Amino acid sequence: MALSDHERKLLAEMEAAFEQEDPRLVSTLTGSARTKQGSLVFYGIFGVLAGMGILFGGLIAKLIVVGLLGFVIALVGAFFIFTNFSIGRAGKRMPKAKKAKWSDRLEGRWDRRNYDN
Repeated sequence: MALSDHERKLLAEMEAAFEQEDPRLVSTLTGSARTKQGSLVFYGIFGVLAGMGILFGGLIAKLIVVGLLGFVIALVGAFFIFTNFSIGRAGKRMPKAKKAKWSDRLEGRWDRRNYDN
């Protein structure tokens, strides 16, 4: 089903307002931020695995310093994983004031659309 000219114009206005309101969320939804997060998660997984290997190498060689270094590397890798891995959330948390403001404007446009026709 094709959109009418009025609906296309309204959709373009909504997209422009959405991009101005929260550009970070737009980049997350379009995928440009996801590739950066995915690579940081990959580096985190690599860091955990390398850190665990160094940790076990230090245990086998009975070198405490090497074991501690491996633990620190694994800890930093875990930090990268947990700070950049997201399930069910789009980017960072949005302030509630902006979200309510955006939803109020969207609701107003919807009401104007329904009452104009």
